[in-house]
Amino acid sequence: MVYLSLLISYLIGSVSFSYLIAKKIAGIDIRSHGSGNAGATNTLRVLGKGPAVTVLVLDALKGLAAMGLTHLLTDGNALAYALSGLFAIIGHNWPVFFGFRGGKGIATTVGVAFGFSPLAFLISGIITITVIAITRYVSLGSLVLVTMLPIFLYVFAKEPAFIWVSTVLAIFAYIRHYSNIRNLLSGKERRLGESAQRPFK
Repeated sequence: MVYLSLLISYLIGSVSFSYLIAKKIAGIDIRSHGSGNAGATNTLRVLGKGPAVTVLVLDALKGLAAMGLTHLLTDGNALAYALSGLFAIIGHNWPVFFGFRGGKGIATTVGVAFGFSPLAFLISGIITITVIAITRYVSLGSLVLVTMLPIFLYVFAKEPAFIWVSTVLAIFAYIRHYSNIRNLLSGKERRLGESAQRPFK
């Protein structure tokens, strides 16, 4: 059941809501506009706040859904529960249904973080929102989130599987944000509110 639950988690993660909503609203492939990323931030730049919030919520729920299903299928196996969140993020980043071209996994990580520990998520989230509010760099806030999460999980959750998997998630996030990190260092990163040219009227 563990392997089945991880496969299902990957498939759940592979549902790209950014792609589907952009196709429905504007008839476009979101990956061909803005940053080219199939995620909530690029949806905000290309389609606006409403679609972006919808994508953020649905992508976060993917992680929670995968973990909840795994909890039921594996009788509460902590390692399987944690890994299912990782596999949902892998699915989001490399979706089998969309040519393995997905997002960067942060919105899904938000759901997974909540599934690990609401308290650790809340504190990490407050720090993240503060960083974004001050700098207006979503990418920087995202990296702060994944960096803080293992630390607060160590403090509050104490479950080794959660701590180690969240550390892997952080490594994933840094790899996926490589170009953002380069842009941040060179001063070329786009700030929140700097919209891409809309592909439709």
